[in-house]
Amino acid sequence: MSKELVRAREEVRRRLLDADDLVSASAGGAVRGENPQWRRIEVRPVALKDGQRLQVVTFDERQSFTTNHQWGADAERVVDGLLAEPFGHWHVATTKDEFGFRISKGGRVMVTRSSRGRERRVDHDRAKSRLVDPAAPFLRQLGISDAAGHIKKSKTDKYRQVEEFVRLLDAAVRDAEASGRLTTPRLRVVDLGCGNAYLTFAIYHHLHEVMARDLDIIGVDVKEQARRHNTEVAMRLGWSEHLHFVEGEIATASVEQPVDITVALHACDTATDDALARGIGWQSELILAAPCCHHDIQRQLRAASPPSPYGLIMRHGLMRERFADLLTDAIRVHLLRRSGYRADVAEFVDSKHTPRNALIRAHRTGVPSTDEQEAEYAELVAAWQVSPRLADLLK
Repeated sequence: MSKELVRAREEVRRRLLDADDLVSASAGGAVRGENPQWRRIEVRPVALKDGQRLQVVTFDERQSFTTNHQWGADAERVVDGLLAEPFGHWHVATTKDEFGFRISKGGRVMVTRSSRGRERRVDHDRAKSRLVDPAAPFLRQLGISDAAGHIKKSKTDKYRQVEEFVRLLDAAVRDAEASGRLTTPRLRVVDLGCGNAYLTFAIYHHLHEVMARDLDIIGVDVKEQARRHNTEVAMRLGWSEHLHFVEGEIATASVEQPVDITVALHACDTATDDALARGIGWQSELILAAPCCHHDIQRQLRAASPPSPYGLIMRHGLMRERFADLLTDAIRVHLLRRSGYRADVAEFVDSKHTPRNALIRAHRTGVPSTDEQEAEYAELVAAWQVSPRLADLLK
């Protein structure tokens, strides 16, 4: 282990064990060639009936696990165990400052610091460690929670979607900050195809109200009615100075640049490709897209002869539809990598709530795909005889 990594982990450890000043911390990713026990972890102080504790939430690919630990020897043991995991990045916020580090593919330790501390709130523990307070005013304005700040029974699934998206957004933003690529004083975020803007308002609330980031958000939707409704909600919340909505197509709407974060959630069929192409063209540091419908590749598969022996799959419409979903998004991830992004696919919400539950996450690195990856891509599209919309847009 390098001296730089030892020093960075010691700084993280000191902040994690500071019972008076710790606000929150997170870690995730993996050192190249290593495999951490958890996909991501979150750490924060919480107030329980028997006193303040250090809470650790660990995430695997499907669920989260929460444990609470007494300050002192128990907390030290747990923190040392977490720091021993080969996570690719750490970020810690305290009342005094923020500190983070990321390990590059070449093993270089890249450190980020901020002298700006955060407000400390040691809330009573909530069973599911919510990132979005059910009593947040924007949820009441959107009709997700009632006047008492309780989630309406009919809106439970919508709240769950908002909560999980914010969790993924929080992790992506902190990762980008730790890598030193999202350091602009005022972020510009564009939500393409925002619709009723549930998640647009959630983005503003979390980045501005929770993470204390200055930002401007533009929500784009083809419907004039959506623009008027969303603008009225923003005005009632007092957010209209920095949260704007415009009427327009995803592919052509006029948007002031630069755009630091591009979001497109459930844009139908090739509209997701239009959104990804715009994010790439803007060189957004983060691109988050939840695809919806994959009719274009489905149509192409119906017209093509499948490679042997995959005809067994293509004979059945439901199987062909599901395969088209996987093929389309795998192609999109590769084209993002070709364009200099580190990209992956995460579960957005549980599949029992919606079948459209994938979220493509892309972080700009400037590192293009390898020759081997390009060869795999060329072989894939040739075998299935498809012409991806995103590839055409990026030409």
